Amino acid sequence: MIKRLTHLIGNILLTCFLTLLALVAMPHGAAYATEVEVTTAKLESYEDGYRMVAAFSFELSHALEEAITKGIPVYFTTEVELTRPRWYWFDEKTIRSSQSVRIAYSIWTRQYTAAINGGFQQNFSTLEDAMALVLRPRRWQVSEKGGLSAGATYNVAIRLKLDINQLPKPFNITALNNSDWRLSSDWKRFTFKADEK
Repeated sequence: MIKRLTHLIGNILLTCFLTLLALVAMPHGAAYATEVEVTTAKLESYEDGYRMVAAFSFELSHALEEAITKGIPVYFTTEVELTRPRWYWFDEKTIRSSQSVRIAYSIWTRQYTAAINGGFQQNFSTLEDAMALVLRPRRWQVSEKGGLSAGATYNVAIRLKLDINQLPKPFNITALNNSDWRLSSDWKRFTFKADEK
C-alpha cells in the first residue's frame, strides 16, 4: 500500500515538474494576441440606412504572412453590435452585423485575391494592396433606416479579428495553440444617435 502511494505521489510530482518546465520553455508573449488598433469607428446616416465607417492598424505576423503566400486563405471579420440602453432593464440588443474579407494567394496567377462576404473577388499584385480591404473596409450597411428607433441613442461596439473558425482544419488547430495566429482588437465603443423622423 505504501509502495503504491509513493509511486502515485512520484507520478504527480513528475507531471507537475514537466508542466512547469513546459511553461518556462514557452516563448514570452505566447499567450497574447497580435495587437490590432481600431483607428476609426463611426456610423453614418444615408437615405437607405446606417453604414459603418472603420479603419484598423496592425501588422501581420511572419507566420501568418507566410501562410497566405503559400496559398492558405485567411478570413478577417469585422463585427458590429448596436444596443439601446434602458434604465429600467438590461440593454436591448438591437443589431449585430459582420463583414468578412477573405485574403488568399494564387500560386498560378501570382496574385492575391480579396473577397468580401464571399462575393466578387478582386485581384491585387501585392499583399499590402489586398490587405487594404481589411484595414479600411468599405462602408457597409449595418441597419436600414427603420431598424433604429428615431432619435434614440445607441451604444455601438466594433472589433476586428482573424476568424480561425474558417481556416482549414489542420491550421485551425495550429491557430488555437500559436500566438502568431491569434489576431484581434478590443471592442471599440462609442455612442450614436439615430436620425429623428
